[in-house]
Amino acid sequence: MPVCRRTPPRDAVHHPLFARCYARMSPLADERAGVGELRGELLAGLSGRVIEIGAGNGLNFPHYPEAVSEVVAIEPERHLRRLATRAGLRAGVPVDVVPGVAEALPVKSEAFDAAVAALVLCSVRDVRRALAELLRVLRPGGELRFLEHGRAEGRVLATTQRALDRTVWPLMFGGCHTAREVRSEIEAAGFEPLGHRRLRIPERGLTLPTSPCVLGAARRPVSPSRP
Repeated sequence: MPVCRRTPPRDAVHHPLFARCYARMSPLADERAGVGELRGELLAGLSGRVIEIGAGNGLNFPHYPEAVSEVVAIEPERHLRRLATRAGLRAGVPVDVVPGVAEALPVKSEAFDAAVAALVLCSVRDVRRALAELLRVLRPGGELRFLEHGRAEGRVLATTQRALDRTVWPLMFGGCHTAREVRSEIEAAGFEPLGHRRLRIPERGLTLPTSPCVLGAARRPVSPSRP
């Protein structure tokens, strides 16, 4: 099924310095902080057509199971999109890397069996609109898999996160916000929760503003049958 090529403005998302830093540091996080193993857990059991938002440099691609027939990977940042395209050529499943933003996905409604959001909802400009788009493009009963960092449960770290989000953090880290309530936003968007677990990245060592994370799944509700 072809992708609708509604390309966003050329610089809809343009963070050249952060993109290059992320491209260098993210493989280290996968290897040394256990993120790679979490990507495998996130994607296990998926099948059919999958849409991934904020694909970055394509680190999820090697973890997709063979039952996935196609991945449409949305990435708005030009440098990361080039890297993702190269990674897609090496993937074990068909990958189509497409320019676009999460708030206006260039694909048809109800076209996908599953959607993936991995360390991206922190940086989208409008979380509610992005989740509404994911709900739109999933078929009824389709799953959303998510691995995201978010607001800490402890008061001290949560206060620190809020202070950083109002000041330097989004400027330094490509629009990232550390204290978003991802799970509650997903439920508020109309997804049915299927389960989650809280975790810390990295599991040991220094606690970062982005350390509190959640890995889970939700689904688009199946419309009630008509009489």
